[in-house]
Amino acid sequence: MEKSLEFGVARASYAPADDQQIFSKVAWRIIPFLFICYVVSFLDRINIGFAQLQMKHDLGFSDAMYGLGAAVFYVGYVLCEVPSNLLLAKFGARKTFTRIMLLWGIASVCMMFVSKPSHFYVLRFMLGVFEAGFFPGIVLYLTYWFPANRRAAVMSIFFAGVAVAGVLGGLVSGWIMRDMAGVMGLYGWQWMFAIEGLPAVLLAFVAFFYLTDRPQDAKWLDADEKARLIELCSADHAGKSGTHANSANSTHSAHSAHGLRSLATALGDPRVYLFAFIYFSLTCAALTLNFWMPLMIRDFGVKDVMQVSLLTVIPNAIGAVGLMLIARHSDRMGERRKHFAFCTIAGGIALAALTLHLSSLAAMLGILSIAAVLIFAALPIFWAVPPSYLAGHTAAAGIALISSIGITSGIVSPWVIGQIRTTTGSMDLAFYLLAALLVMSGVALMLGVKREPRAARR
Repeated sequence: MEKSLEFGVARASYAPADDQQIFSKVAWRIIPFLFICYVVSFLDRINIGFAQLQMKHDLGFSDAMYGLGAAVFYVGYVLCEVPSNLLLAKFGARKTFTRIMLLWGIASVCMMFVSKPSHFYVLRFMLGVFEAGFFPGIVLYLTYWFPANRRAAVMSIFFAGVAVAGVLGGLVSGWIMRDMAGVMGLYGWQWMFAIEGLPAVLLAFVAFFYLTDRPQDAKWLDADEKARLIELCSADHAGKSGTHANSANSTHSAHSAHGLRSLATALGDPRVYLFAFIYFSLTCAALTLNFWMPLMIRDFGVKDVMQVSLLTVIPNAIGAVGLMLIARHSDRMGERRKHFAFCTIAGGIALAALTLHLSSLAAMLGILSIAAVLIFAALPIFWAVPPSYLAGHTAAAGIALISSIGITSGIVSPWVIGQIRTTTGSMDLAFYLLAALLVMSGVALMLGVKREPRAARR
């Protein structure tokens, strides 16, 4: 094969096997590290769900107070998500992810000092501010390295991280809260926040030296591999915007110049609001599983904290495997809409089935596991869709807007569910509401998105 004459020109002949080798090389370089970071971020976000098993009793918090504290996280998250993603486009992933992880790790550790509701609300808000932009930053960052037809499988790895965080939370958080309680005069939940917050601080320093901002900066790729990778990723954007957003000539200064314009363009795009509604509906259900699963299992009749924590491993582990299989099938078929509709509609039915209150613990765990698989699987399939419809520099602002508007579910859902539990003593009404939202999200994607762009179907 002939060598390219200049950096920006790929080899004249490049076999599919060569492409696969490049993407495997890229995946092994960046995915494992980002996966670990994402698992830690989600563990620090959802460990409040395990902490409540002791924290509410120790501090005298009600379900409504806990729900409000869980929701306040997303107020800070929503306010800062778009600016954070625009800063990533300007300064690069290496500096942005370092800043995000360092600050959220410190805030997570400081949760151990909560002694009254005001402390709880302020620290949860600051945790949201500091973590804002991490997930949409990953979505944007992956568009620099993977074309549309490979993203669902890649994104499924990160959403498997959500389930892995649930598994680790179940195994580690329960052990810490039970066996560390009383050590140095601290509650078990205080030790949990301290121990689970420190890895983010350490990973922040690793990110600064390990991550590479863009393919053209990758010293671990040769010139031909860089050119071919840039060509394949740029093809997604060329058909939509007439520009190669990921070309070697894209610079941080160009991103800065286009920042406000891309935000204005994204704000005027009706597809952004369609995707935001779909994501809102989907994350209402996903966050309910993340935050309230320990309490759901306790409602099944399990009282021991360690046993509750261990049983949360089952739905999360099954969900992790199932979502990767479903997402990969979506990639192989080159189809998103029907896969997403199946997951959301069937997932809604599974949530509604939890109101049956069967006497069998195994049956209730089985229903919860089915709901977890389908709801978690819908997430990577969904996030494979918006980047295929957002052009060039608009992608940074558009992805962040979709995530920011959609994740307001984190403000609404915990507070509403906390009110429902406090008022009715059960989650039945919440399950019906969530099932309806899931069905509507599946229908909205089927009707609002008529077909996948050509790049996503290849």
